[in-house]
Amino acid sequence: MNRTPRVLSRLFTAATVPTIALGLGSMAARPRAAEPAANGCQLSATNRDLRHVIYIQFDNTHFTRDRSNVASDLEQMPHLLGFLTANGTLFTNDHTILISHTAGGILSTLTGLYPDRHGQTVSNSYGYFSPTGAAAFSTSFKYWLDLVDDATGTRDPLPNMVTDGQKTTPAPWVPYTRAGCDFGGIGTANIELENTATGPFGDMSEVFGVGSPEWNEAFASNAAPAGTAARAKAQTDFVGIAIHCAEGGGICAAHATNMANARSDNLPDEPGGYLGFLGLFGAKYVNPAVTGGQPAVNDMNGQPITDRFGQAGFPGFDLMLAKNTLGYVAQLQEAGVQVTYAYISDAHDNHTLARASGPGEADYQAQLAAYDDAFGRFFDRLAAAGITKQNTLFVITVDEGDHFVGGMSSDGTWSHTYCDVTDGQTCPGNQIGEVTLNLNSVLPPGEPVYAMHFNSSPTVYVFGNPDRTDPTVRQFERDLAAAQAVDPYVGSFLGPVAVAMADPVGEAALHMVNADPRRTPTFTLFANPDYFITTSNTACPDAAHVVPACVDYHFAWNHGDIQPEIANTWVGFVGPGVRHGAIDSQTWTDHVNVRPTILALAGLRDDYAHDGRVLVEALRGAAVPQTLRQHYETVLRLGAVYEQLNAPFGQFGQSLLTASTKALASGSSGDDARYTSLENAIADLTAQRDALAAQVKAALDAAAFDERPLDQRQAMGWIDQAEALIQQAAALAAS
Repeated sequence: MNRTPRVLSRLFTAATVPTIALGLGSMAARPRAAEPAANGCQLSATNRDLRHVIYIQFDNTHFTRDRSNVASDLEQMPHLLGFLTANGTLFTNDHTILISHTAGGILSTLTGLYPDRHGQTVSNSYGYFSPTGAAAFSTSFKYWLDLVDDATGTRDPLPNMVTDGQKTTPAPWVPYTRAGCDFGGIGTANIELENTATGPFGDMSEVFGVGSPEWNEAFASNAAPAGTAARAKAQTDFVGIAIHCAEGGGICAAHATNMANARSDNLPDEPGGYLGFLGLFGAKYVNPAVTGGQPAVNDMNGQPITDRFGQAGFPGFDLMLAKNTLGYVAQLQEAGVQVTYAYISDAHDNHTLARASGPGEADYQAQLAAYDDAFGRFFDRLAAAGITKQNTLFVITVDEGDHFVGGMSSDGTWSHTYCDVTDGQTCPGNQIGEVTLNLNSVLPPGEPVYAMHFNSSPTVYVFGNPDRTDPTVRQFERDLAAAQAVDPYVGSFLGPVAVAMADPVGEAALHMVNADPRRTPTFTLFANPDYFITTSNTACPDAAHVVPACVDYHFAWNHGDIQPEIANTWVGFVGPGVRHGAIDSQTWTDHVNVRPTILALAGLRDDYAHDGRVLVEALRGAAVPQTLRQHYETVLRLGAVYEQLNAPFGQFGQSLLTASTKALASGSSGDDARYTSLENAIADLTAQRDALAAQVKAALDAAAFDERPLDQRQAMGWIDQAEALIQQAAALAAS
């Protein structure tokens, strides 16, 4: 799922009980850029050529092919693919996190932390238990400081971005602004306003204050009729675009107008303090600051970036097309904003017709061609402005992969129709679309009252928040493990719903339990990736009766699950200090390694320990910190085994997920000995893993950022311990 709602109920995942849903021409002249801010941006003292950082994260964009006869997304963007492979290192064995959705994937890459340490253990929305024991739901997409319950602050008063000690996760722009660099956010999760909420703890309230002119505009806009320009106005003005200004003011202090529009950039939980910093929030204030007073930034075709009603400003997350996002990145960089973090929406959804497209389909290929054209213009435009691979670190990656749900089409022609799959006969062979499955239709009567995060990997919240060993919970899990449903995309139409399952013990092994105990699901179901699991099929068009399962052509790209096409992603590095001309398909890496690698190249540091490591495999010799060079081969071995031990998709985590699945499916109402034995073993191995991982990541971080060499003998001991734990987990899974 991308950043915008499929329908409202799917974004906010309404709570449910078993029977009731609860709730390209030549480029036109651009407006003149403002004078670059004289803020003395100081990046690496050793990587002296580095002057800019450009970070771009795609939504659901693939290196590998989804059908063997159709070129992959990156293959259809040769300007981008060629730039990465000719000038830097492209890792194609990167991995996302669990649960693998847009918010969690982006935020782990931004912070270098697994979800248990940045809060979004379930996304793009998540459930939590209210004080009454009922389930409530919240969106993951909120400004960095927002609370779980940003309407009242009473049902769960902890930060949405919760980390160790139930504090707010440190913000990713801080090392840059402290170094005197302006930091621009362009549609990237939670570093700009994400919504126009005016509740006590909503985005508008947090940044502008209740009763401010901006807050009043949002309040009026939210009350306007749906589908109107007035309703969109506040989002266009304030959401999705921001500049966190450098210490001393940066671009916020460059002009009197900027200073008047700037607001305090509050981060009260930031380690080491963060006082006196300012930010510009929203296109209403950012656009004139970077265009010399013009209301609009131009896209890569030279046209003003507007919303659907022609209003200048943020076009909406769904329309963060390459031409729009890259137009913003280029404009900010040319205006002296040296660090830009940006998001590009997926190319496989038809954002005009509101439906998915299949591999080889004409509109999908046209959108990729437009993306590629935008990148070609982007690199040329930056080079003309003196922003090149010689002085700029480019990091380009993706949040997660997808499982394509569809039949076969040799010529890219897909059937865009609803079809009832209960008899297994009505879907054409070239049908596209996920199987929307009503979970209650495959369960026996008598299940407990529960709510569910509608998803291909749904999290379940049993009302009252009973213990995982509660007999009703255990029977519910056994029933789900045995459930079967119709799948028209496989040889036999009837097959298991569940691929894997985890309760809080298994979830902890996968970094899915954060510092907010109210957010831990009763259990998580990783389903057949052809399915999208709900408790009512409002998407099915048959008004006469509830169809237990239908193929819904609006959605055909599922993620969240554990299949390789979902787990495997890619990340490319280009710039000073980066190795050239390499496609690295061997190095196993995941999202949390991106942050420490960027900071090592930029000569900056965070005030916390990362869960990831510096990808020395991407760096030229002189760019590798001296303390990581001293025992280079040991560093490589330790890093590799550490990832297999600690990453959600590493060998250890996947083995324990297999064991967890067996545990939850085992036993009977009178005998749960097998479950107890497996769960105890999983918990014990996870505790040992956590203790060892804490030592390893602290040592790797200290070597990268504190000039503390690794102890060779100690490191070799850690490698042996990690390998032993991985083997024990594999043996448990096979038992």
